[in-house]
Parts: sequence; C-alpha cells; structure tokens
Amino acid sequence: MASAPNPTGTATLTVLVKLFAAYQEAYAQAELQWEVPQGTTVSQLGDRLIAEQPQLERWREVTRYGINLEFVEGDRIVQDGDEIVFIPPVSGG
Repeated sequence: MASAPNPTGTATLTVLVKLFAAYQEAYAQAELQWEVPQGTTVSQLGDRLIAEQPQLERWREVTRYGINLEFVEGDRIVQDGDEIVFIPPVSGG
C-alpha cells in the first residue's frame, strides 16, 4: 500500500488494528482498518481507541502493544500495512 496525501496534504497510511479482550468487547468487533497520518505512534492509536471508547481508559497503562507479531513500545511509529494489536491483561481458568 502506498502512502496517499489526505485533504490537508499530509501523507496517510493504512493500518489494521486487531482488538482483544476488553478492546474487542468495547468495539464489538475483532479488527479495525484505519487511515492515520504518517508518523503516528502505537500509543497514539491507543489514545484514539480510548477517545472513541472511554471505558477503555482503565486499561491504558497495562496494555501491551504489538506490530506484525512483535511486541513493541508505545513510541514505535507505525508503517503502511502494519498489523497492530492491543492486548490488555486477561485472566481465565
């Protein structure tokens, strides 16, 4: 996928956001396809998730991030076509 300029002239990227546990429950779906500005970090995607679903705020500090099957820190910049996952702690038995 190539970067395309948006109406403001900034290049955008398309990413696939995969949701698990509380995130998936909040959105009632397993994944979202988003267009985001070039230079967006994983934690900024998390901020957007929480802005859209404020009940997820409680998970902000304990959620792990992954890009393309690799755990990453929140300051990692996403690339066009990345698959990003948000994994809050889960319990089960």
